Amino acid sequence: MDVRKLEGSIVALVTPFSEDGSVNFDQLERLLEFHVENGTDAILTLGTTGESATMTDEEDNSVVKFVVDHVAGRVPVIAGSGSNCTAVQTAKSLTYQRLGADAVLIISPYYNKSNEEGIYQHLKHTADATDIPCILYNIPGRTGCSISVRNVERLAAHPNVMGIKEASGNMAYAASIAHCLSDDFRLYSGEDALTVPLMALGGSGTISVWADVQPALVHEMCRAYLDGDAERATRIQVEGQPLISALFGEVNPIPVKEALAQMGLIDANYRLPLVPMSEGPKAALLDAMKGAGLID
Repeated sequence: MDVRKLEGSIVALVTPFSEDGSVNFDQLERLLEFHVENGTDAILTLGTTGESATMTDEEDNSVVKFVVDHVAGRVPVIAGSGSNCTAVQTAKSLTYQRLGADAVLIISPYYNKSNEEGIYQHLKHTADATDIPCILYNIPGRTGCSISVRNVERLAAHPNVMGIKEASGNMAYAASIAHCLSDDFRLYSGEDALTVPLMALGGSGTISVWADVQPALVHEMCRAYLDGDAERATRIQVEGQPLISALFGEVNPIPVKEALAQMGLIDANYRLPLVPMSEGPKAALLDAMKGAGLID
């Protein structure tokens, strides 16, 4: 499919680690098959949920190559190439393009942050350099800065920017950028609790942590809304809220890795500064998983 027309459920995939800290490619393969078999519409690797902040360039490249090769065109593959350094983000994007990714997810600069024009130039520079489409990633809770409405307007007009992952949780902001949406610029929810509300503003789907554990259901929710069954989509969204809340009971991706471990799909291994889930939030997660029918 043309990745620029992508809609539905895009999983923000975890990166499984072995006990020794290395990437566990056997478990990664298991996850990829789980998602292809359960209707996930695209795979995002090396996003926030993929713990890319703690991975080396060599590991990043090996994961992207593995995902691209194993998925083998069955669904689109998006690679997170974001960095607070424009040159690094651009170089990573070009590498992932060479490795066969269908698109890249690029982020506003964190820590050094920059002013509005600097944020625009940071994102534009990468979009100018690549031949595969770029998805903007607005997540001010992580980066300390937001992509302004004006910058979204400017970047939406760029021929190589295909959309935005909106993860601020701010519905007023989402409504303010909705006039930019078209077949050439799409909105994807980055907040699982707000997917259907964002789709009501014209969104094309979600880049989802929830989809890691319930891929078929998140796909069904998005597909229902896109096919005109807003009532069904809303019901899935509302009924999913207890599990969604539990999946963010501690910093992502600690809970979702624990959930996948409880489902027998991976081992719950992390890299510092992330550590295993603490007992209170873990108990709430297990209760929510039982309520969702994921575990007994």
